[in-house]
Amino acid sequence: MANDTVTKTDIKVIVFQLKDEEYALEVDYIQSIERMQPVTRIPSTSPFVTGVMNLRGVITPIINLRKRFGIEEKEYDEATRILVISKDHLELGFIVDGANDVIDIPIEKIEPSPEVIGGVETDYIRGVIKLEKRLFTLLNLDKIVQ
Repeated sequence: MANDTVTKTDIKVIVFQLKDEEYALEVDYIQSIERMQPVTRIPSTSPFVTGVMNLRGVITPIINLRKRFGIEEKEYDEATRILVISKDHLELGFIVDGANDVIDIPIEKIEPSPEVIGGVETDYIRGVIKLEKRLFTLLNLDKIVQ
């Protein structure tokens, strides 16, 4: 019974970097975190779809979150990661600048997103988390993958 209480009051998130900002996604959706790998381009896809890659035998679409959010692109480097996400039987990868932490967030720390967020459409945002001196944007996975 005590376990049920924990899951209702805390969510576990992975914190990752895009440009100078920290974002969070619920860890339940994260299958793995991979180093940047070759991606095969697919013609006639949305500009933010980088292509596909073969990940342990599964062909996985790869989305560049910088492009998806309208943030200027940068060269991939040693810190660049692919967050492999699984949601509703769909597996895809998000290219991010770096994956930082896995942390527990008390649900009461999630605040509604402000009306104006620089660079990221508010549709993509589930809320903002203030934790000590850090500020994270909690993303709405459903809207990102639409």
